[in-house]
Amino acid sequence: MMILYGNSISPYVRKVLAYGAEKGLEFDLRMAGMGVGDADFVEASPFRKMPGFRDVGGGEDGGDFTICDSTAIIAYLEAKYPEPNLIPKSPAAHARTIWYEEFGDTILMGTGRKMFFNRLVSPRFLKIPGNLEEADLAERDELPPILDYLESVIPDSGFLVEDRLTLADLAVASPFANLGHINVTVDPATYPRTAAYVDAILARPSFAHIVAGERAFLAR
Repeated sequence: MMILYGNSISPYVRKVLAYGAEKGLEFDLRMAGMGVGDADFVEASPFRKMPGFRDVGGGEDGGDFTICDSTAIIAYLEAKYPEPNLIPKSPAAHARTIWYEEFGDTILMGTGRKMFFNRLVSPRFLKIPGNLEEADLAERDELPPILDYLESVIPDSGFLVEDRLTLADLAVASPFANLGHINVTVDPATYPRTAAYVDAILARPSFAHIVAGERAFLAR
């Protein structure tokens, strides 16, 4: 059994869940993070960051293997379950996939977090007013160059690396679900390639039911 600690509203948890679905892996998702989580979660993620992970009995000594951080979790799973590979093996494609994951996790979500946290997480879950000026500036000044970049690199195939689905696509698409939850969407008139790309990846079964569940939760 593999346990994933966190909440899919996190783009990093969602990325691991979608990765697992594309690989045919199943996780027992246990709610954790944002002040929630028991001792098992803390053992897996000592700084209480989502996601944490436990592979029950998966350790080299026969005990549990625990790790945190979505990149580390996926690196472990890709090594343990190498096929179908979602991190290409050829050096250039492998490096490009890792770059896009970093881009999605750090650059795209670094900007997205300023909007998502201040407009939704802080007021709704923490009951603290968000910094709306920071959110507005991120949407106005930081997001357009990111979308310009994506518009310039998305191939005709609709996949970022090797003209097939890889971790690159899962990592880049996941933050757009968060932006969608705060009604920040990609304008198809300005960014037609990017808008079509995001819609297609998030429409995959690996993402679609997760995002639908988040929308239902947030609509309560």
